[in-house]
Amino acid sequence: MLSRAKEGARPARLDRDRGLVEAARRDPACFDALYRKYLAQVYSYAYYELRDHHAAEDATERVFMQALAGLPRFEERVDDFIASRSVMTESGPDSAEISTFRIWLFRIAHNVVANERRRDRRRPVTPLEEAAELSAPDDVAETAAAREAFSAAWDAVARLPQDRRRAIILRFVDEMSTAEIGAILGRSEGAVRVLLHRALRSVADDLRGHLS
Repeated sequence: MLSRAKEGARPARLDRDRGLVEAARRDPACFDALYRKYLAQVYSYAYYELRDHHAAEDATERVFMQALAGLPRFEERVDDFIASRSVMTESGPDSAEISTFRIWLFRIAHNVVANERRRDRRRPVTPLEEAAELSAPDDVAETAAAREAFSAAWDAVARLPQDRRRAIILRFVDEMSTAEIGAILGRSEGAVRVLLHRALRSVADDLRGHLS
């Protein structure tokens, strides 16, 4: 059951996937709509974490299988979180209290990927630059330089501590808000902003060292 928004608060926003979730609960065949909507995002998250196409594909399928199996237990929690935004402080309501289908799905992905990394840390990796959608200028030297820069940037991201790396991927690959990232990682929005700031600073420092 949904929480009721606090009295006097502006109308709470609803999970934009509510209709699709309810349809999938009535008929599991309707889960295909959610699968198609989030397949690319979940795959990109798994790929940038695991750096291997086959491992990312396997992890993605496990994520959606777990989501389908767990859908009856999914509980949407949006109202109280939205109502508390105007008074939220670093020590106040935690963004981990919000739950939309998208956040719930990425929590599953977070756990699946973490288990995969623990299971086999010695799997051969595919260079991250293969995922770059770079244009192909006529100048071969320019192409090589662009690919080298992209590779250097993502190699720097790959060297980040796990929490910073995941925050970067969720923010800049999956284009999630700090509230969504906080809900997935179990941190406040303020903590996520600090995490992102430190991650970007580390990447910048790493790249300066690489270029020098």
